[in-house]
Amino acid sequence: MSAVPSSNRGWRAQHNLAILPFDAPLGAEIIGLDLSREVTSHDFSRLHRAHLDHHLLVFRDQRITPDQQIAFSRRFGPLQIHILNQFQLAGHPEILIISNIKQDGKPIGLGDAGHFWHSDLSYVRTPSLGSMLHAQELPEEGGDTLFANMHLAWDTLAPHLRAAVAGLKAEHSYLAQYAELQRRNPWRPNLTEEQIAQVKPVLQPVVRTHPETGLKALFVSEHFTTRIDGLPEDESRDLLAQLFAHSVKPEHVYRHHWQAHDMIFWDNRSLMHLAAGCPDHLRRKLYRTTIEGDLPY
Repeated sequence: MSAVPSSNRGWRAQHNLAILPFDAPLGAEIIGLDLSREVTSHDFSRLHRAHLDHHLLVFRDQRITPDQQIAFSRRFGPLQIHILNQFQLAGHPEILIISNIKQDGKPIGLGDAGHFWHSDLSYVRTPSLGSMLHAQELPEEGGDTLFANMHLAWDTLAPHLRAAVAGLKAEHSYLAQYAELQRRNPWRPNLTEEQIAQVKPVLQPVVRTHPETGLKALFVSEHFTTRIDGLPEDESRDLLAQLFAHSVKPEHVYRHHWQAHDMIFWDNRSLMHLAAGCPDHLRRKLYRTTIEGDLPY
């Protein structure tokens, strides 16, 4: 579903800030907030609540600097540094450049980020709370990002599948699709031994409980989840395939059509996302910050 504001919900406005929910399975637009200015504690509290309620917030036309993006992100928690440090923004290691642009024959950023459905950093012991992505350059066509509501996926899961995954854990690995991504994209770099050592596989609950809302969500993805712990390989593969397919049904998905200077902030504890892609010859560049979360349970 696309970002069409719901006509029957109306704006919940106080002072200049308004929260406009989308007519979609997730998401809301924030109206009347300039992130280049200090966000008051009252407005920040409303943003925090809206983020929990809608799982994804869209801030339009944000003319902010990298330092301002970092500062706003840090208000939600410590920031995590991505393993591909060669794609950090110079002088700002907290920012990962997401881009297909090449300069002097080399990519300036991670050009194939989000090729498979995933939740950011689910492959580390303490995954991400959320990510902020700020548009710098956008293509004339394509470049959309899709988001799937994993609370809805759990709520609508068939009873026999709920019973099958109860109490189970699954392995998440950064390397799960890495060779395939390199096959598709010759620009994706080889990892050093030091980088590989930083991303050893971890076990996460198949169904996690959101630490702030108590809501349950599926927490497996085609990008990073390799197997369900304790199950025979064929059973694990079949069960994961069913969970993956169910999670991304159209009725669970919101499609974000980027506008100039958009910044979006999504909850990795509640959502998965996928990059829809754009023509290779069209430039696309975004800056991502990632906020550390809690141990899943």
